[in-house]
Amino acid sequence: MSSKKYNKTLIIGATSGIGVAFAAKLVSVGTKVVITGRRVDRLDAFVAQHGEENASAIPLDVTQLDKIPSFASKIAQQHPDIDSIVFNSGIQRSYNFAKPETVDLAHVNEEVTTNYTSYIHLTVALLPLLQKQPLQTNMVYISATLGLCPGLIHTANYNATKGALHNFLLCLREQLQQDQNNNVKVVEVFPPAVQTELHDERFQPNLKNGRDIGMPLGAYTAAMYAGLEKGDDEVYIGPGAEAAQNGFEAQRQQAFRAMLPQVEEMLKKFLK
Repeated sequence: MSSKKYNKTLIIGATSGIGVAFAAKLVSVGTKVVITGRRVDRLDAFVAQHGEENASAIPLDVTQLDKIPSFASKIAQQHPDIDSIVFNSGIQRSYNFAKPETVDLAHVNEEVTTNYTSYIHLTVALLPLLQKQPLQTNMVYISATLGLCPGLIHTANYNATKGALHNFLLCLREQLQQDQNNNVKVVEVFPPAVQTELHDERFQPNLKNGRDIGMPLGAYTAAMYAGLEKGDDEVYIGPGAEAAQNGFEAQRQQAFRAMLPQVEEMLKKFLK
């Protein structure tokens, strides 16, 4: 992840956790950042800390899907030189679907919108900006190993949103690569559990001391930056990374790529 590739980065969801830590890391290596989030006080504090010459902020609530087109227009007008976008917004809630009476469907919908649907809307709205740039650009999506193997069953809906995101990104990457002039690289990052407010009791009442769960945020941020510097399409971090990358997920993606020409041939006489 050289500064030549990441001169100015838009980070969606940068008021806490991975988002704000990674924004600070980018500033420290000379990348200008544009950060977004719902908590305006935290956005303002980040800009004040790092300086307006290095950081700017635009408030955004990703659950308000109808506001995303105007947000994208504002980004294009105020920051036409953005060459990378990090999609990081996310929430994680615990549910016991075996006890339906305990499930708050409004929370389920909010989680799906935050973790998946908003990513689709943001991709559609912001991709044209990157496609206009003269050099390679990057779209970096913060996914989760739980989207590959849903081993934490009390976060079933979270796991499903990350699984959906992963499948979407596999297809998006293939679609973009069909254009020989494509300048947009799609990168998916698979974090382990990281010590952030994602595990707070207000989101997961069945947990205590949730911010002590997982990899320290500083160590994760350094690993993510180092992983992105390598230039791979996928960045696996932390416990289980090797098993996922070179084990079951490698086999699944081999099957995916083998299936692509087979399906194309099968549908050849049906496609317009």
